Amino acid sequence: IPNARIPAKVEHHPKQIILLTCDAFGVLPPISKLTKDQVMYHFISGYTAKVAGTEEGVKEPEATFSACFGAPFLVWHPYVYAEMLAAKLDKYGASAYLVNTGWVGGPYGSGKRCSLKYTRQLIDAIHDGTLANLPDSEWEEMPVFGLLMPKDGIKDVPREILRPEDAWKQSGKSAEEFKKTAAMLAGLFQKNFKDFADKCSPAVRDAGPRQQ
Repeated sequence: IPNARIPAKVEHHPKQIILLTCDAFGVLPPISKLTKDQVMYHFISGYTAKVAGTEEGVKEPEATFSACFGAPFLVWHPYVYAEMLAAKLDKYGASAYLVNTGWVGGPYGSGKRCSLKYTRQLIDAIHDGTLANLPDSEWEEMPVFGLLMPKDGIKDVPREILRPEDAWKQSGKSAEEFKKTAAMLAGLFQKNFKDFADKCSPAVRDAGPRQQ
């Protein structure tokens, strides 16, 4: 591999942290900028979705949560690891993003998987500073989930792809359909987080989705 790094190590800490999910319900944006509390909340939640073909017996999208994206391997409460991550972000000034490679324009079965070309461009935008250089005025808070979405297109990724409700409308679905699905997914997040909330700070508990 021409650009392989041998030995596979670097002399510095990460400048960007990416949490990866695959949302089969078409609710989460392909890219979101996270606050420190949101990083902790979503790290503790460890959300993704199983889809047909990923596991035997899975025929419909199924939300799954695995604390810190690796629950079977945790020794301590997930909040301990989330605090460690947040401390590293603070110490080294790293930014954090939630990247969703799942569905846009609707859920599995009616929407479509986010193009790999778009996901690659969003990852490039994280690494080359495009997103870091966007002023706060160029980000908008998503209802219910409170995630920060870009107001406009990023590189060749169209604006409507980056904004889930707009993507649903463009594919012929209604805002009401999107809001109903978003509320359903928010409820799953809240139900899952009840197992961890007692040991989390109020700020982290409040960083999750809020029912309207």
